Amino acid sequence: MSLLIRGGTVVNADGETRADVYCENGKIKAVGPNLEAPSNARVVDAGGQYVMPGGIDPHTHMQLPFMGTVASEDFFTGTAAGLAGGTTMIIDFVIPAPQTSLLSAYDQWREWAEKSCADYSFHVAVTWWSDKVREEMGILTREKGVNSFKHFMAYKNAIMVPDENLVLSFARCLELGAIPTVHAENGELVYHLQAEILKKGITGPEGHPLSRPPEVEGEAANRAIRVAQVIGNPLYIVHNSCKEAVEAITRARNEGQRVYGEVLAGHLLIDDSVYRHPDFAVAAAHVMSPPFRPKENQEVLWRALQSGNLHTTATDHCCFCADQKAAGKNDFTKIPNGTGGIEDRMSVLWHHGVGTGRLTPSEFVRVTSTAAAQIFNIYPRKGSVSVGADADIVVWDPKATRTISAKTHHQKVDYNIFEGMSVTGNTSVTISQGKVVYEKGELQVERGAGRYIDRPTFPAIFDAVKKVNDIRAPKGVVRKQEKAAE
Repeated sequence: MSLLIRGGTVVNADGETRADVYCENGKIKAVGPNLEAPSNARVVDAGGQYVMPGGIDPHTHMQLPFMGTVASEDFFTGTAAGLAGGTTMIIDFVIPAPQTSLLSAYDQWREWAEKSCADYSFHVAVTWWSDKVREEMGILTREKGVNSFKHFMAYKNAIMVPDENLVLSFARCLELGAIPTVHAENGELVYHLQAEILKKGITGPEGHPLSRPPEVEGEAANRAIRVAQVIGNPLYIVHNSCKEAVEAITRARNEGQRVYGEVLAGHLLIDDSVYRHPDFAVAAAHVMSPPFRPKENQEVLWRALQSGNLHTTATDHCCFCADQKAAGKNDFTKIPNGTGGIEDRMSVLWHHGVGTGRLTPSEFVRVTSTAAAQIFNIYPRKGSVSVGADADIVVWDPKATRTISAKTHHQKVDYNIFEGMSVTGNTSVTISQGKVVYEKGELQVERGAGRYIDRPTFPAIFDAVKKVNDIRAPKGVVRKQEKAAE
């Protein structure tokens, strides 16, 4: 199958140019002016529009079993909603229960994901430690295309990783050429504060942000950064939401440490007043961790994104409907944590980023696609409109307007955290694997068409990290790093 995108402005992270794009058999074959295509090629008119790499959401939770229920969005509905919004790939999370084999959990998530209609990959969480976990981390990197491992520093008595296991897992990641990622909140403090707040009779959603103040995030981010510094790892910190976390990342980067930060579209735009909404259902719909923060944090996050101290944008897409959220009607600690956003991330970031001058179109591409592809070692296959790349492309209409609403979105959840927001800039056409899957407001997706994407270990950053570690190591000490082929 061949396809020609004609008349648009191609935007990559390093610049933009007027060019046509020709795709064949799921790959980009040519980028340039006035391209010709076979007579049977499908032609997409991109006149007056941008042609950009499809979005990569590096943080989703489709079909997640969590807090006594299961997320309402499965891999088919979630990836379809992403395609409607211009996101052509997700990196989801395999989260084994403690004492559960990482490999068996990975196999379970792969089975669930077979219904995906867009490409996907997995981070794998380390929720406990043993020699078996260490061994399985090696198998996952060598045989399963996994190059990142998640560590929850929160959720005590569930999936929280104590410092001892954090150190052991970080060291194993260094050997394997895999990137450790962390959910940075001090779980001991959260657990203590939850109990104290409930004792005071605060049981509603307003107790959620009180139990997880910015300081618990900042402390955990700094702790993870310093562990990574000593071990010698690069580090990726997910969903940074506050000034304290940004300051920890910025300080480390100013010291030359390889730390990468992610920010959610929601944290850039929504403040903690939502938890004081008089309607429990509305307030509970916003319960996620870290919570939405006081408004002054938003400008800090935007500036960090502009300056390059935050690198990627995500959604932490993890949907629970009102009846599921109602489990915490009388105890905020029992409200399932999670919100949606995969369909709206690109448009709200364009409107509030490019539309306000905070981001250029190329910077928008970098933070919605390219940076994630580079950090997780799938660039330029993903995150680039270039010859040889996968034909995952979004044709973007910078003048299109829409009003976001749960009544019209494709996400399988009954509330939208951006409800009522009017945005300018929207997906016109989404192309996945060289096929048009969204056009003129209509999805044209195929269940199971999504592919699992292997992510090789030892991304380029490990060469730099190894040089630094060799310099730092005491004389005669060699830090072990396994070869990818071992």
